[in-house]
Amino acid sequence: MNLLGLDPLLAGDIDFGIVLIVLLKVIVTFGLLLVAVMLMIWFERKLHADMSNRIGPNRAGPFGILQTLADGVKFFFKEDLLPDRADRKVFILAPFLSMIPAFLVFSVIPIGGVFTEEKQGAVKIFGHHTWLQLADPPIGILLVLACSSIAVYGVMLAGWSSGSKYPLLGSVRASAQMVSYEAALGLSVVTVVLLAGSLSTHDIVMAQAGEGFGGIVPRWNLIVTGLVPFVIFVIAGTAELNRPPFDLVEAEQELVGGFHTEYSSIRFALFYLAEFMNTVTMSAIIVTLFLGGPAGPTFFGPDWMWGPLWFVAKLAIFLFMFIWFRATLPRFRYDQLMDLGWKAMIPLALGWLLLLGTINVARDEDWNLPLVVAIGFVVMVSAYALLTTAIRTAQRRRDDAEEVRA
Repeated sequence: MNLLGLDPLLAGDIDFGIVLIVLLKVIVTFGLLLVAVMLMIWFERKLHADMSNRIGPNRAGPFGILQTLADGVKFFFKEDLLPDRADRKVFILAPFLSMIPAFLVFSVIPIGGVFTEEKQGAVKIFGHHTWLQLADPPIGILLVLACSSIAVYGVMLAGWSSGSKYPLLGSVRASAQMVSYEAALGLSVVTVVLLAGSLSTHDIVMAQAGEGFGGIVPRWNLIVTGLVPFVIFVIAGTAELNRPPFDLVEAEQELVGGFHTEYSSIRFALFYLAEFMNTVTMSAIIVTLFLGGPAGPTFFGPDWMWGPLWFVAKLAIFLFMFIWFRATLPRFRYDQLMDLGWKAMIPLALGWLLLLGTINVARDEDWNLPLVVAIGFVVMVSAYALLTTAIRTAQRRRDDAEEVRA
C-alpha cells in the first residue's frame, strides 16, 4: 500500500472502518476546497472593491457573502450555447480538463496535523492514526507538476474547439505562457526537493517543522533556500494562473473574453470556478513548499487544532497577495511576459539551483564553505553578465538589420 500512499492509515490491513475514514476525507477535502473557492470569489470582489473605493457585493447574505452562491444558481438557468462550427465533444470536455486537475492537486496538500518528532504529523480519527490530507503518494510534487501541465489542455482545447479565431488566439497565448513559466516553476520546486530529500508533500512539511535557527527563526524553505526560489515560484505561479499582471489570455481590449468567449451558462461557470480554484490550490502549494504548511507552534487546547489554523492563516496571506497584484499592477505586454520568463527567471532559477547543489556538496564533503559560496556567486554574476551581453548584442543586430531594410 505504500506505493499508493504513505499514510499510516493504510499501513496495515484495510477494514470497513478505514474505508469509511477515507471516504470521509474525500468528502471533507473536496467540500473544503469548494467552500474555500466560494469564499475566495467573495473575498476578491470585496477586497478589490475596497481598494478601488467601491462597495462590492452587499445584497446576498451578510456582507454579500452569499453572492457567489447566487451567481452559481443564476448560471444554471442561463441558456447554454453551442457554436455551429464548434467541435461538440471537445467543446464539452474542455471545462472539466481545467477544473479536475485543481481537485487532484489539492488532494496531496496537508491541511493539518501535529508535526512533532513524536507524532510526525499524525492525528487520531475514530481510533486510527492518519494524516490530515487525502493522499500522500511518494511522487506528490511530481503529481502537482503533472496536473498543472494537464490544465493547459483545458485552455487550449477550449479555444481550438470553439470554431472562432479570437478564442483560439487566447488559447495559444495561454499555452505559450503556461509552458514558458513551467520551466522556472519546476526549477524552483527542485530546490525544495533537493533540501527536503523527498517528493512527498508530507515529508517536505515535516522537514520544515520544529524549532529553527536560534529557536526563533523557523526552518521554512522560504529562508533555507535563500528567498530566490520562493520569489520565482510566486511569479511563475501567477503566470501559470493567468492572473494579473499576466492575464494576457483574457486581454479584453483585443480578445473580447479570451479562450472562453463562446462559452455560456454552466460551462462558463466551470472555467470561472477553475480559475479561482487554481488560485486557492496554488496558494496552498506555496504554503506547503515554502512556509511549512500547517506546521507551527501550539499554545493552548488540543494540539491537533493548531495545524488547520496555521494553514488557513498562511493561505489567506497569499490569497490577499494575488488580489493585491490584481488591483495594483498593470498588465504586461506579451514580449515583456516572454522576456521575463525566458531571459530572466529560467536562467536565475537554474543558476540558484546549481548554487544550492554546490553548497550541499561542499557541506557533505567538508569543503571551505565560504569560499565555495563566494566562487558560486562570482560564477553566477559572470554568467548573468555574459547572458545580458549576448541579448543586447542580438537586439542591436536586429535593430541594425531593420534600419538597413528601411
